[in-house]
Amino acid sequence: MNKKPFEIPDTMRQMAERNVDQARNAYDQFVDAAHKAQSVIEQSSGAMASGASEVQTLTLKFAEQNMAASFAFASALANAGDLQEALALQQKFAQDQVKNYTAQTQALGKAVAKAGENARPKG
Repeated sequence: MNKKPFEIPDTMRQMAERNVDQARNAYDQFVDAAHKAQSVIEQSSGAMASGASEVQTLTLKFAEQNMAASFAFASALANAGDLQEALALQQKFAQDQVKNYTAQTQALGKAVAKAGENARPKG
């Protein structure tokens, strides 16, 4: 038996790598969307500037919430007593984040729509 007592099995490492890759992909998509939104905002003026500020503030708020949730998850995971507990923590975190991302996307969509409405010329 060549296994070290505290060695992480290959399957666990692969699962962790997949989770990191998924998180990285989601982050990359978020950053890409933020850059596109920023580009549109920079091309606008007037009433859009106020709406852009609101969208930017909301985006930062959500980023902070998501990072706090990630750190809380990592802390809980580090304290998991066994694999079953770790998997349950991961499943709950994933479910919670999907709900959070959905709500955040809807809120950002509404904020962007409101900013667009405010930017329309009155007449």
